Amino acid sequence: MIFLDEAGIHARGGRGGNGCVAFRREKYVPRGGPSGGDGGHGGSVWLVGEAGRNTLYHLQFASIYQAERGRHGEGSNRTGRSGADLAVPVPLGTEVYDRDSGTRLGEILADGERLLLAAGGRGGRGNAHFATATHQAPRESEPGQEGEERRLRLELKLLADVGVVGLPNAGKSTLISTVSAARPKIADYPFTTLVPQLGVVAEGPLAEPFVIADLPGLIAGAAQGAGLGIQFLRHVERCRLLVHLVDLSQAGDAGARDAGVDADLAVVERELGAFDPELLRRPRLVVGSKLDAALPERLAELPRAAAARGLDWLAVSAATRAGIDGLVATLGRRLQALRAAGPAGTPRAPGEPGVAGASGTVGAASAAGTPGEVHAGDAAGAADLAPRGPR
Repeated sequence: MIFLDEAGIHARGGRGGNGCVAFRREKYVPRGGPSGGDGGHGGSVWLVGEAGRNTLYHLQFASIYQAERGRHGEGSNRTGRSGADLAVPVPLGTEVYDRDSGTRLGEILADGERLLLAAGGRGGRGNAHFATATHQAPRESEPGQEGEERRLRLELKLLADVGVVGLPNAGKSTLISTVSAARPKIADYPFTTLVPQLGVVAEGPLAEPFVIADLPGLIAGAAQGAGLGIQFLRHVERCRLLVHLVDLSQAGDAGARDAGVDADLAVVERELGAFDPELLRRPRLVVGSKLDAALPERLAELPRAAAARGLDWLAVSAATRAGIDGLVATLGRRLQALRAAGPAGTPRAPGEPGVAGASGTVGAASAAGTPGEVHAGDAAGAADLAPRGPR
């Protein structure tokens, strides 16, 4: 299945049926009178959430989605049958925009949730409705109304708790395959990941699972279209927590082969800020990858670069699983604290207590420690890692 996170559709509600002009003519009924029935209402077009879908690719095979029209009214006061509604299945996290005005119409976040795209037209009234004491044989009726018609743009933003960002070849796909059952493509060349990949992670059988997303790598100039651009960063907007992965075994694409960890972090931060400055205020954890092949100078620079940004850091190795259990436990605790602090998509305000690394200065991090251990500068910062309820 091809991953597609944007689609355009044309939704049309069904037209209402016309009202009927009829008169009752039966044996032994000398004064039957008007008996025209009403037309049926047109069907509506609905967007329906479906948990089993993760792409909008199926919407590319048809551009017009039209609901059934209502049947016309009939004699003997028989109302026409209403048209059937049309349900368009979409993955969870789909947002809908009016293509002409750009107005956001709504979003689908739950399985089975419905969103009205185009309402069906109302059925016309038959001539029986127009009979009065002075107008006993009306010959007028109403036509059915046209259904709503809209040109829409659908945009998918994957629902994930944790988003993994970093330069190409930082080890994002390998990390996802280690902590979850996801099996993304892994290779030793840049841009192996072309579309976002999702995985479900749980610390243990009784722990609450969370969803982690592997996003395509960012390079310098991505905001101007370099590499794969920043189009996939829309999937980070719903993430409660960001994992910023840094390759400890070699310098990334920061303009020079001898660029340090700080330069690698800065490249991704610039592109995140170019897409949405709010992402830089999102709770973030710096994770050094490929610890088993780490260069001493890059491993020594990791805590300094994290401390300069007021963020906590870890060092892990997906190949040897060193620090992986600690990383999963840390992510689980932070997500638990964020869930207790507020609803999804509302990151903690700057300076608000509860999760270290959300903003502000945590302190000078130590370069020593066990792989996978969260490093914070002071006791207050480390205490913030524990889950807290709202105050």
